[in-house]
Amino acid sequence: MKTIKSKDEFKLAQNVIPGGVNSPVRAFKSVGGTPMFIDRGEGAYLFDIDGNRYVDFVQSWGPLIFGHCDKTIELSIMKAVTKGVSFGAPTQIETKLASLICNMFESIDKIRFVSSGTEAVMSAIRLARGYTKRDDIIKFEGCYHGHSDSLLVQAGSGATTFGTPSSPGVPSDLTKHTLLAKYNDIESVKRCFENSKDIACIIIEPIAGNMGLISADEKFLQDLRVICDENGTLLIFDEVMSGFRASLKGAQGVTCVVPDMVTFGKVIGGGMPVGAFGGKLEIMNQLSPDGPVYQAGTLSGNPVAMFAGFASLQKILDSKNLYNDFELKATSLVKGLKHAADENCIPLHVNTQGSMFGFFFNEIKVKNFDDALKSDTDMFAKFHQGMLSEGYYFACSQFETGFICSATTNEMIESCIAAAHKVMSKIK
Repeated sequence: MKTIKSKDEFKLAQNVIPGGVNSPVRAFKSVGGTPMFIDRGEGAYLFDIDGNRYVDFVQSWGPLIFGHCDKTIELSIMKAVTKGVSFGAPTQIETKLASLICNMFESIDKIRFVSSGTEAVMSAIRLARGYTKRDDIIKFEGCYHGHSDSLLVQAGSGATTFGTPSSPGVPSDLTKHTLLAKYNDIESVKRCFENSKDIACIIIEPIAGNMGLISADEKFLQDLRVICDENGTLLIFDEVMSGFRASLKGAQGVTCVVPDMVTFGKVIGGGMPVGAFGGKLEIMNQLSPDGPVYQAGTLSGNPVAMFAGFASLQKILDSKNLYNDFELKATSLVKGLKHAADENCIPLHVNTQGSMFGFFFNEIKVKNFDDALKSDTDMFAKFHQGMLSEGYYFACSQFETGFICSATTNEMIESCIAAAHKVMSKIK
């Protein structure tokens, strides 16, 4: 596989962009080698600037339900662009997309669009604090909610301690209000409430996708609902990654637990830069201009993103057996990877949820961040490099989730499994 152009381009990029990338994981530091510079996408495939073709199991980190360059979404974008790319003023398509989403979710009476998942989570937490008139929040080790200051807290610093910043430039005064608990461990949550009577919200990825794919236990989510109700604390589901991916209704199609607020990411924009947060009427009515909690953005509700999102969600609703097909293919893929690992005596644990899948080079079943950190990241790096050379593009970190799109065929799955057997026999 030739990578000369990508290597040259990476050197040029490093001269003008920190690390040569605009999001750190893209630099391939955890898997080694040079990141592939992408020229174009087509269905389930990516093509790099050296002309290599890959079956793409990243799909722009989740939002491309129908793969790259879906004609329906493309046409909606082109139609929108002919009218203008941004107005900073209300448009009808915002209301249409908002109505579509609100009608789908019991937990959402109103929704506010923003430009990214990070912005959605940041705004939801501000609203929770404003609504409850409290300052502290609980997050879980290993759950990623974007890079806003109060959420960049060191994982593993203790289940009951207040957080300390995990990045220079984040004042400790901001993160001191963030308490850390352990995923799937209700006792760690109870200890947080013992330490603070000022907890505005608990925010959780009910299906975590940023420490590898790990689902919260149903009993754990039910216990979170109870403890929030007992303490007047809001429960926020971060579905930036799992929304419309784990099922038609994301995690809320899997659990019986109803959150107070939900955040979404670019999946509701058909891959365009967009995010949203929504919730119960009495909470959302505290948001400006109806209430005192301020949030604004010129590109919020951007018409191009709204048209793309409406086209994507409407196509999802019109597609019969979409999620059943996703789950069959995701399950087939990880079972094949597991079989390849077993044949070569390589420890591997696999998970799926709808169109999402994950695998850990680990001796134990992974239930939380501590378990995930026991994974063999060197083995993952070797596997990633080997599969890339075979033409299969997986997320470039052991602690990320993979995705199936509607353009992923059974033949692609079968050939990927065959390649995995080949690669694992070399790296065992």
